[in-house]
Amino acid sequence: MKKKYVKYLSVLSLAIVLTLVLTGCAQSTTNLHAPTSGPYGFIYKWLGTPFQNLILKTAQTIGGTNAYAWGIVIISFIVRIVLVPLSLNQQYKSTTQQEKMRAVQPQLKLIQKAQKKAKDPAAQQQISALMMDVYKKNNLSLTGGMGCLPLLLQMPILVGIYQAVQYSKQIGTATFMSIPLGKPSILIAIVATLFYVVQGWMSLQIVAPEQRKQMQTMILMSPMMTFFISMISTAALGLYFLVGGVVIVIQQLITNFVITPKIRKKTDEELSKNPVKVVVTQEMLDGILGGNSSVSPANSAKQAEKQEFHESIRELNKKRQQQNKK
Repeated sequence: MKKKYVKYLSVLSLAIVLTLVLTGCAQSTTNLHAPTSGPYGFIYKWLGTPFQNLILKTAQTIGGTNAYAWGIVIISFIVRIVLVPLSLNQQYKSTTQQEKMRAVQPQLKLIQKAQKKAKDPAAQQQISALMMDVYKKNNLSLTGGMGCLPLLLQMPILVGIYQAVQYSKQIGTATFMSIPLGKPSILIAIVATLFYVVQGWMSLQIVAPEQRKQMQTMILMSPMMTFFISMISTAALGLYFLVGGVVIVIQQLITNFVITPKIRKKTDEELSKNPVKVVVTQEMLDGILGGNSSVSPANSAKQAEKQEFHESIRELNKKRQQQNKK
């Protein structure tokens, strides 16, 4: 389904924009003159300076050799905790979507097989339209229920922390366990990336096997972005990702063991009362592939197949409810 790539492109676009901003702001550690004009001057005034002051005050309060680093860690942790409710809400929508997708998988599999067989452009268009109908009539989202809002909200934070370190001699020359905050750190980048790899693996455990292939590309993008941005920026920004990785693993644990069981129970109850709408059958697809566009969902053969399909879904839901009770 071509629409599934929309979310991949959205996330990739955000990563490219962030990369351009960071590399545009970059200077060597010996040239600490903050921008005063143009777009980068505007960004530094409204993002870099506030974060710089916040990190300095936090470090002064903490004290010690690694005060600046711990200041960044504390600020990063607070930011990520504030974003947790939004992220959990996004995760709830995504998990609900995944559970509903299980019910329509038989229809989607029929369509996917027909798409491979279709050679005529008109038939391909009809089959693609059926895919859209399956999603539309069963209230499913083409984007998988996930949005880019959490990442969008983090972009100003990332830029602010980067500029705060880049244009402050105190922060830029500080260290964290002998690692200079003003330079890239492969160690911090690897550790941060590993947390996102673990979170990605955990998220796949609650997904149906037939959906995992579709999600693998999206899940791999997060660790790749984390490593790439950490390596082209500073260790300070890598610390932000590392803290975010710890928070997101905890968030995924909540999703796997608290949110998902509740959603599955709720979805099973909904499907038992309102089974999925059958939009496509093998007979209909055979008619399209055979060039018989007059095949209608109203004919008796199709109605019988619909009834059989509904019964199989109801039976499946009953079995799942029994398993949940046990």
